[in-house]
Amino acid sequence: MLLTLLDPEKQTPLQQWSFESESIIRIGRSPENHVVIPNVLVSRQHLELQRVNSGKSSQWYLVNFGTNGTLVNGIVMSQGWISDGAVIQLARGGPILHFQVITIEVGGQIEAKPTVNLAAPRCTHGGNPPENLFCIHCGEPIKVDRTVRHYQVLRTLGQGGMGTTTLAWDREKAKAQKPGSSPAASLVVLKEMNADMAQIAKAQELFEREAKTLKALHHPGIPQFFDFFVEWGKKYLVMEMLHGEDLEKRIYNRGPVAPQQAIEWMIQTCEVLDYIHSQKPPIVHRDIKPANLLVRHRDNRITLLDFGAVKEIGTPPGTRIGVEGYTAPEQDRGQPLPQSDLYAIGPTLIFLLTAQSPQNFYGKKAGGYGFKLENIPTITPKLRETILRTTAAKPGDRFQTAQQLARALAASL
Repeated sequence: MLLTLLDPEKQTPLQQWSFESESIIRIGRSPENHVVIPNVLVSRQHLELQRVNSGKSSQWYLVNFGTNGTLVNGIVMSQGWISDGAVIQLARGGPILHFQVITIEVGGQIEAKPTVNLAAPRCTHGGNPPENLFCIHCGEPIKVDRTVRHYQVLRTLGQGGMGTTTLAWDREKAKAQKPGSSPAASLVVLKEMNADMAQIAKAQELFEREAKTLKALHHPGIPQFFDFFVEWGKKYLVMEMLHGEDLEKRIYNRGPVAPQQAIEWMIQTCEVLDYIHSQKPPIVHRDIKPANLLVRHRDNRITLLDFGAVKEIGTPPGTRIGVEGYTAPEQDRGQPLPQSDLYAIGPTLIFLLTAQSPQNFYGKKAGGYGFKLENIPTITPKLRETILRTTAAKPGDRFQTAQQLARALAASL
């Protein structure tokens, strides 16, 4: 028996499983199954296929255990016989499996029944250096973890509470490239919403908001939006692939940077913030921190990442979002302002210049709480004054625009 996972749109094969002697085939999301399909619509143990022998021949019987049900040839089935060529769908709108009886007797011999023709690989990818993503012979990816629509997932870049970010190759984009173009030009970032988050309405709202925001923004310091779609109940966001290193990793790997470099990076960040704060209505990022500021290898300039927490000014107070040490007091209360993003520039500078958590320099002072910077030798009196002003407890006491903060930073160089 042969099971083929089909692309839901093109009906082309994505993955296959063959079974010769097994009498029961279990299918579901759990890794304990014979056929594992990690999809939010699929139950841990979704269904069983049971072989029933009758003389020299055998038949297959389906039993559904899935919460969202199973359809055979478009008809809901809780249990029943299935025939060769049947199309099994795990939940309405869920993954599609093509069922085949792969062996028939021909002159006393067992032969495969060729109802689905899979294309033979064009290249064995032999002789490639181990670090290569693409084959030096055919230009195709050497190792593909899985395929989502026309995006071939090559490896995981990072995983957060909301979603998993992967490096993917856009086959459609590659086809449109001029002959001789590097296959790396078709690399993209594919962000996939985590299965557990897909059940939470607020998480879905934030994920969709990030896609909507990126699609509307066009700035060299913001990743370019390419695509947003839903596949098998999961949401996917496709963005520009940027080669670089975020500031958190940069500092952890190399230590603190010189004041001039830190200030230049924060001026560049202010340029991006000025752009999003100037939208109508203004957009507040709400998650400015070193991990969300990427230094591009090609030009040593800053790109602002992760727009999953963005909020438009004028909408109702929202969920508390941010990282301790980098969030302004009003943002902790769920009332972010453009000045809340400017607040985060202060602790980010402290981290860049000390390689320590900004919380180490925060405490009780005369008149309340704030950052104590007197004992940091790389922070000059003028820069200290700028940081203290942009991290003032009251938004009205801070710089009111990103342009004002950028000018103050430039004056402290």
